[in-house]
Amino acid sequence: MAASPGPAGGAAAGAVHGSGPFGLAFDSGLEIKTRSVEQTLLPLVSQITTLINHKDNTKKSDKTLQAIQRVGQAVNLAVGRFVKVGEAIANENWDLKEEINIACIEAKQAGETIAALTDMSSLNRPESDGQITIFTDKTGVIKAARLLLSSVTKVLLLADRVVIKQIIRSRNKVLATMERLEKVNNFQEFVQIFSQFGNEMVEFAHLTGDRQNDLKDEKKKAKMAAARAVLEKCTMMLLTASKTCLRHPNCESAHKNKEGVFDRMKVALDKVIEIVTECKPNGETDISSISIFTGIKEFKMNIESLRENLYFQSKETLSAMLDALLERTEDFTDCAYTSHEHRERILELSAQARMELQQLISVWIEAQRKKTKSIDEELELAILKISHSLNELKKELHSTAVQLAADLVKYHADHVVLKALKLTGVEGNLEGLAEYACKLSEQKERLVETCRLLRHVSGTEPLEITCIHAEETFQVTGQQIISAAETLTLHPSSKIAKENLDVFCEAWESQISDMLTLLREINDVFEGRRGEKYGYLSLPKPMEQAKIAKLGLKLGLLTSDANCEIEKWEDQENEVVRYGRNMSSMAYSLYLFTRGEGPIKTSQDLIHQLEVFAEEGLKLASSVQAFSKQLKDDDKLMLLLEINKLVPLCHQLQAVTKTPLQNQVFLKVDKSITKTRCIMATLVQLLSLCYKLLKKIQMENNRWVSVTNKDSVDGKT
Repeated sequence: MAASPGPAGGAAAGAVHGSGPFGLAFDSGLEIKTRSVEQTLLPLVSQITTLINHKDNTKKSDKTLQAIQRVGQAVNLAVGRFVKVGEAIANENWDLKEEINIACIEAKQAGETIAALTDMSSLNRPESDGQITIFTDKTGVIKAARLLLSSVTKVLLLADRVVIKQIIRSRNKVLATMERLEKVNNFQEFVQIFSQFGNEMVEFAHLTGDRQNDLKDEKKKAKMAAARAVLEKCTMMLLTASKTCLRHPNCESAHKNKEGVFDRMKVALDKVIEIVTECKPNGETDISSISIFTGIKEFKMNIESLRENLYFQSKETLSAMLDALLERTEDFTDCAYTSHEHRERILELSAQARMELQQLISVWIEAQRKKTKSIDEELELAILKISHSLNELKKELHSTAVQLAADLVKYHADHVVLKALKLTGVEGNLEGLAEYACKLSEQKERLVETCRLLRHVSGTEPLEITCIHAEETFQVTGQQIISAAETLTLHPSSKIAKENLDVFCEAWESQISDMLTLLREINDVFEGRRGEKYGYLSLPKPMEQAKIAKLGLKLGLLTSDANCEIEKWEDQENEVVRYGRNMSSMAYSLYLFTRGEGPIKTSQDLIHQLEVFAEEGLKLASSVQAFSKQLKDDDKLMLLLEINKLVPLCHQLQAVTKTPLQNQVFLKVDKSITKTRCIMATLVQLLSLCYKLLKKIQMENNRWVSVTNKDSVDGKT
């Protein structure tokens, strides 16, 4: 299933296009059929439009008659293909078979009518004087075309109902198996049921992944990505949490940990059904308040409408809108982590906006009484002034939230508290557990509050969803880490309890990492570099997306390998480390692109990133070459051999990026990702070798210093 959004984007955000729980692309048989129906519809519309727009007074040359006949035949053939797809869907779904078959019969009749009206083969023969054609019955063609489009639409709607029913059935199977897993108390039986559960989750992942791809609403797509991300991560958590409970059946914290996973999965499953059926359980409504940025946008639209209509709305409405908007800024001013300078500036800009609204209302009332050029100019000036104040407020709020989040993520990047919890667990240190559980709770509350502030400044609905997902993840995972750590502390020698804590800690670390992508996307939107999230804009075909996703899997693993090598270095500011880290970060963005996520949205974005990546590789090669001058001949030769692999690969990648596209986007992306993988594999080897050789130099230097000191002491003696 999908990775966390946002960086869906997203952040949340974002999500894997048609991918299964292990990143493998998949299309269900029904989904392929329904997609075929849609693809057939497009040429039909085009061809029918050609027929209807045909001019009656066009010269009836042989060429014209042949063209009309070809279009009619093409329509009929396309209808034939459409009907076959529709009938295949009907045969697999008996409850809708009659409705689908009726629509298919209507489509077939319409296609045959169009074919008959455009049959020009016998038009020039004497016996064809009474023949009805497009020239004598244009109304007949229009009626047939309408019937055809109506029947196609019916089948599409019915096929959509089939997909929704499949997802609901799949969800129900997953829930039923989860209930059995909750109650099982025998390890062998658990293994059997979990195996079945895994297969059912794979099926659910396939169906929801396809559905996510087909969603046109970006907000729904982000919600689906968030729900699927929860299910993906919770599947592994459910395994280790359940095994821990079976191993320690009388441990209260183990049961609490397991219950938390099951509860979160059930909520995510319900969320998926809510999205696909477009209805909330028990008639609930979405009670989440709009963000400050959305409020500012709506308020500005209202005041700008005064230019066209002075009586469009009341003064009370505008005042109430601004009051509600500024009331939400209290989330920032009341936040304990907001700096004094930011708080004062937000309060100052809020007061200024209120004052300027009063000025605007005063001029507005005057403008309603008399219409003069000077009054119009005063009104325009008042509108511009309050718009400027609100823009300044937006900047201040954005700066506050992003700075808080960036500082927080940077501060917790080393995960000191998580490491301490693991250590206290294996030591069975209950006092240490209490201390670090308290610290993690504080960290969790701060992250949750920061996510709320980020939501206000996210700028788009998909990024808002990603912020909400991040907030919920920190809230829930924080509690689960503490219960998992408590279980390990009570059973310090338990391997499964240790494994369980590791899984929850990894989920926390992953969400911290996703925050960086989310921050980048929020900044991009604020600075106008990005709009809504759209994945694979230049790779529209599902099969191409699937192949690219498979290519990216190895690239994702290589970035992890590179990061592991980088972490070994004590001097993180070393040039080799810095260039290596940059390359790993860019490679990870490329990997996210292969999953339809992250900051790279189009093939043009991809090409630019690849160019920068290749340049960084050449800089790394120069830096390593400089380092090689410190080495002895044998070591130097070994390092130069690796450099000689990297440089040509970077040049080859540059050549690929400069090759004209010529409508072969997939081929170019395929070559680029493959070449990037080769570069990353070489980078991992280089980082490892450089680290070993650097350690060797340091050891020799230390030995020399030690010997020198000993000689010095002996001399004094």
